[in-house]
Amino acid sequence: MTGSTTPVLLYLDADGPLIPFGAGPYPAAREGEANPLLARVDPTLGPKLAALPCELVWATTWMAEANECVAPRLGLPELPVVVWPEPSDEDGRGGIHWKTPALLDHAAGRSFIWVDDEITDADRDHVAARHPGRALLHRVDPGQGLTEADLGVLRAWLRTG
Repeated sequence: MTGSTTPVLLYLDADGPLIPFGAGPYPAAREGEANPLLARVDPTLGPKLAALPCELVWATTWMAEANECVAPRLGLPELPVVVWPEPSDEDGRGGIHWKTPALLDHAAGRSFIWVDDEITDADRDHVAARHPGRALLHRVDPGQGLTEADLGVLRAWLRTG
């Protein structure tokens, strides 16, 4: 963890990192499940994420629904949610992901980790040029979802702060 008393923010995307798109195998969806892909959520990830010295925040298009649908499967409490701005003509300029400016605004200078499957070098460059705090933008393979190796990268980065 950093030397600061303010915990690092950990922005979590759901689709891809926590709900992988790969071939599986995955448990069968529950009868009557509104979204059968929720069966792909690995419940063992929740305690591992909760054990990180971070403040977990949803950074997903699921928005508040992540607290209703994804968090319980992970055994996580209700988490804060990044509220996305309305789409704009500026989205995607310079090759950056549309979430990137909103996450910088939300972080407000605090150190953060962003876990997503759509992060590119353009996002890393944009954050490095505009964010005064430490930042780790970690791309997860959406076919596998968040793995122990990914968690190892997060832990190592947190130790170096």
